[in-house]
Amino acid sequence: MSACPVSDVSDVYPFPGSSYRGPAPQYATLRADQPVVRVPTAGGVDAWLITRYEDVRALSADPRLSRALACGEGAPRIGGTMHTTPEMIISLDSPEHSRLRKLVAGAFTLRRVERMRAGVQKVSDELLDDMMVKQGPVDLVQQLCLPLPLTVIGELLGVPAKDLRDFEKWARAFATVDDRAGGEESLAGLAKLSEYIVGLIADKRANPTDDMLSELIAARDNDDRLSEQELVTFGFTLIGAGFDTTANQLANSVLALVADHPEQWQWLAEDRSRIPVAVEELLRHVNLFATDTSGFPRVAAEDIEVGGVTIRKGDAVLLCLASANRDGDVFADADRLDLAREHNPHISFGHGVHYCLGKHLGRMEMEIAIDGLVRRFPGLRLAVPREELPWHTGEINHTLTSLPVVWDAP
Repeated sequence: MSACPVSDVSDVYPFPGSSYRGPAPQYATLRADQPVVRVPTAGGVDAWLITRYEDVRALSADPRLSRALACGEGAPRIGGTMHTTPEMIISLDSPEHSRLRKLVAGAFTLRRVERMRAGVQKVSDELLDDMMVKQGPVDLVQQLCLPLPLTVIGELLGVPAKDLRDFEKWARAFATVDDRAGGEESLAGLAKLSEYIVGLIADKRANPTDDMLSELIAARDNDDRLSEQELVTFGFTLIGAGFDTTANQLANSVLALVADHPEQWQWLAEDRSRIPVAVEELLRHVNLFATDTSGFPRVAAEDIEVGGVTIRKGDAVLLCLASANRDGDVFADADRLDLAREHNPHISFGHGVHYCLGKHLGRMEMEIAIDGLVRRFPGLRLAVPREELPWHTGEINHTLTSLPVVWDAP
């Protein structure tokens, strides 16, 4: 095995051209010609970019690739400001990662999530009732895509309803980093989140309730299974991750359907039993990641051979989930949105130890929201030209700040 030369692709990673419609066009060429390749990054260091499905999936579960090494002192920086703190669960390797994950994994099992379905349905119905009264145009981001997952995760963790909108503002500022602003808003959001969680923990210590945060406090105070800093960090990580990604995926998916594939929207409205399979395809096809990777680099803890080349110990590695989801060796006609796709082993939720905890909850929220929309608003369409839609330019997700829609009266 030998090291691969730096790619002849002239663009610096993150590549331009990524959108909700799909990853940057360079990835198709790289999958075919240089699936494991070193590329220059905005941080000034070279990183290995992995683009084929099988390689991305295998390396996602490879313990020789470390998230912790990518967050510590002296870690290679690929550019931007979104670098997680060492205490966050997404920054940890096993066994520390497994220790924290086990504390909350039970709340996100398929059985537990299904028990939440009626409550999620009620929240969605109330939001859509209010939307129907307004008669349009309505900003679907503020009307449904944000408040639905925010309310659900808030109830799960025990955040008072009166605090949810403040929490939304801070969590979105933290999650939607704008590199051009130097990350100041993100850091301010992080500070507000931490301050709030510290106060909420103090309240729940005094008056525990039946929610996940109270359970985590008990794990800290009674069993000493996590530190105070881990407790605080866990609180805002779960809330931020629990609503922002779902809100963005839902908004982008509705946009893809009503603006790019209105016939598919009608196809769902004709038979809503098609929605669960359709959601899996939307998760695969609609690109959430602004950088086309999961947003977080890894570092090789030892030499790794993959795709005919050797990644050396200490090298930064980027796993391109969006590219993997468009791999024609795995997905037939991979660039086409096929809402009836049967073979769909997408890795939008990741793979391995960092496989998304909230995958079942996110799926359910997507299914319920899209079902409600196609049932009650089969004539949904954009209220403005697609080119006028406002996007937040950040480092993690493709984030619509507004999605104005109208619909035909029944």
